[in-house]
Amino acid sequence: MSRYPEIEIEKVKLYPIDQRHSKVKLDFLGEPVKSGSSFKDWWDSLPKILAADDLKSVVNDIVAAKENKKPVIVMMGAHVIKVGLSPVIIDLMEGGFITALAMNGAGVIHDVELSQFGKTSEDVAANIADGTFGMAKETGEFINLAVKKGRTDELGFGEAVGRELVRNEAKNLNVSLLGQAYKMEIPITVHVALGTDIIHQQPSADGAAIGDLSLRDFRIFARLVSDIGNGGVVLNFGSAVVLPEVFLKALTVARNLGFVCDNFTTANFDMIQHYRPRVNVVQRPTLSGGKGYQITGHHELMIPLMAMAVKEASI
Repeated sequence: MSRYPEIEIEKVKLYPIDQRHSKVKLDFLGEPVKSGSSFKDWWDSLPKILAADDLKSVVNDIVAAKENKKPVIVMMGAHVIKVGLSPVIIDLMEGGFITALAMNGAGVIHDVELSQFGKTSEDVAANIADGTFGMAKETGEFINLAVKKGRTDELGFGEAVGRELVRNEAKNLNVSLLGQAYKMEIPITVHVALGTDIIHQQPSADGAAIGDLSLRDFRIFARLVSDIGNGGVVLNFGSAVVLPEVFLKALTVARNLGFVCDNFTTANFDMIQHYRPRVNVVQRPTLSGGKGYQITGHHELMIPLMAMAVKEASI
């Protein structure tokens, strides 16, 4: 026999299970679908819990924003372009499900290279060894010249590069976010951190022009954010630092100027949920009213899934 006393377990108090709140119920369960079923059948079969329920809420809020003529702003990192999603995003723009885009400087590079040359994303590990990383002549000269022209005409960064792609009749303009946004007159802003992009290391770079256009884009973006109250949606696709920081400052400016920016929806789509998107997109902005979601998964899977669900839900 043990030398140590046991707790008197027979004295614990039990109660009936029907008095207990349960988080999972039968009507939450997913259902199998038959081969050949429609997307809607599959979508409706998903479990009504956790991320599946969150994604459905985001989709419904995007559709509602479109119906109520509220903004749906997409902020994105460059990886979204690199994994082949430009056509999906352009399709949502054409359908009125995205009303504005914001990207970082790397996004411009990949967009321009795809639309101009049909390829992008060099082998960094190989090229950094001999100092050729980021030294592709045409990429830097095209973007930097577009920015200089844009400064003369007092354009934003995104508008300036998009205009140049359209004027040059880029060979693959149909997959260019910048070019298509320019043609559709959808605001597309670019938020640059100087020294982070390959075009900054080339002689054609003009820091004054880059800063001028990027700052103008911040102010354009802040004006777009000022309209998100009462039903707008802000989505962040994979920007871990730059766009979450830009959004928080733009929201602050809008609220400082008296715009009512409450009761809107935010969502961060990423493979890993980083600190800044979580606090600066999902949590802090919605504290005074609104909903924030974190959707975790690979962009090349989750964003097309969300896009298809939005299109189906709007029928």
